[in-house]
This record gives sequence, C-alpha cells and structure tokens, in this order.
Amino acid sequence: MKTMNKIKLAFVLLAGLVFGACSSDDDGGNNSNVKYTEAAVSEAPVWGIDWQFNQERPAWTKPDGSSYGNWTIMMVQLEEALRPYASDEDMMAIFVNGELRGLATPAEGTVKDGNATFLMKVYGNETGTETVNISLQYYSKRLNQIFTLSDNINLNSDESTGIDEDYIPPFTLGSPKYPIVKTVGVESHLTKVGIPFANDNIVGAFVGNECRGLAKLSTSGNTSLVIYGRTAGETVTLKCYDAENGILYTIPDALKM
Repeated sequence: MKTMNKIKLAFVLLAGLVFGACSSDDDGGNNSNVKYTEAAVSEAPVWGIDWQFNQERPAWTKPDGSSYGNWTIMMVQLEEALRPYASDEDMMAIFVNGELRGLATPAEGTVKDGNATFLMKVYGNETGTETVNISLQYYSKRLNQIFTLSDNINLNSDESTGIDEDYIPPFTLGSPKYPIVKTVGVESHLTKVGIPFANDNIVGAFVGNECRGLAKLSTSGNTSLVIYGRTAGETVTLKCYDAENGILYTIPDALKM
C-alpha cells in the first residue's frame, strides 16, 4: 500500500490568511470638527450585524483522494459571531489554485452543542516548494452566504491543522456582503469629542440605521472596533451606550470607510 505524506497547512492558514479589503486605521478618517449628542434611555439598545445575504448553495463535491499523493487533516471551528447561525447543512471547503481539495459538513453533534466543527481530509500533490493560492470557504445555509479567506503560501510537510490547538478562522473578514473592513480604536474617537466612558460601555458603528460593528470597551483602554462596509467611502456614525448612567451618545459622521 502506498504511504501518504502529509502537507502542512497549519500555521500558515492559522495566522497567514490575508484580506485585501481589510485595513487598520487608528485615526479612522474621523472629522475633527464632529460633535456628539446624548439622550437618556431607559433600556439597553439591542444592536446586531445582519449577516443575511443572497448566495445560493454551492455545488461542491468531495475530491477523489486516489488522484493525489499527499494529504493532511484539518479541523476548523467557527468564530463566535457565526456560531448561532450554524446548521448541519453548512459546508467547509478548501481550494488550492482554484481546485477543491477538501470538503466537510459539521461533525455530528457539534452544531447542537453550539460549537460547529468541521473535520476534513485535504489532498494535494505539492512537494513543499511551490507557492500556491489557498482558499478556505465556509457556506452558511441559514445566512445564504459563502465566506472566503485566501492567501498565497508555500506548502510544507508533516503537520495537521486544528488538532493540537484550536483553529478558528476570522470568516467575518471574508464576507461578500461586507467586502470593505476597517478596524479603529474606540477610545480615541470618544476622547476627541469629549465623551466620558467606562469599562463595559457598548459601542456600535452604523451606516444609516444598519449596524456595522460592535465592541465592548475593555479594561486595557485600547479597544478595537471592526467595522464592515459595503462600499468604500460610506459615512459611519458611532454610538456609545453608558449602561450605568442610562445615556446613549451619538457621534454622527464620525469616520469614512
């Protein structure tokens, strides 16, 4: 029987998948002349990002393992934001240079347990010297959306992914609904306009009435807010809820995507 070697996807996939649409901007493109309003509220606001989209179920089929000389095992878990939408009809696929090399549905019982996990065998013929395009794609049945993370990497040998340590890709950074992603520092925006804040205050980013990002202020004083955009140049309003004092602060036109 032929002995199969494993191809290494581990740490490259875990830390190296990059996204051209994602940017970090400490200043956030904010308007230095912006002001804020405040209003007393009796209840905490209920904010949430709408991840529903309009993509059809992809016609993915498992690859023929006999066509490849190498393989590796990959176990993928969903990030917290997507776990509530998981179903047994979801699919996880990995592509190498556009060719499907691995496919899985959630492992039995993991959706019910609230931690959807995908265990798949990934095939290949690479020797470890080639630079290839890796694309990890997650289809969500309930969200009608295919999240995609990709990068160009070298494949090496002898390591699996997600077995000895959790592998939780940031699929929300690869949403076709929100192709523009920006990360900003929350406290700097609040400080610049004079809004008082405390740990556990909730901050939301809005385009119109649509929530595009959420964060809870951390004790570090350096809270990152990931904002999801549909198009470049969208105007973002920031809102900060002070639960202790029952006040909702609003910074209109706080920044641009």
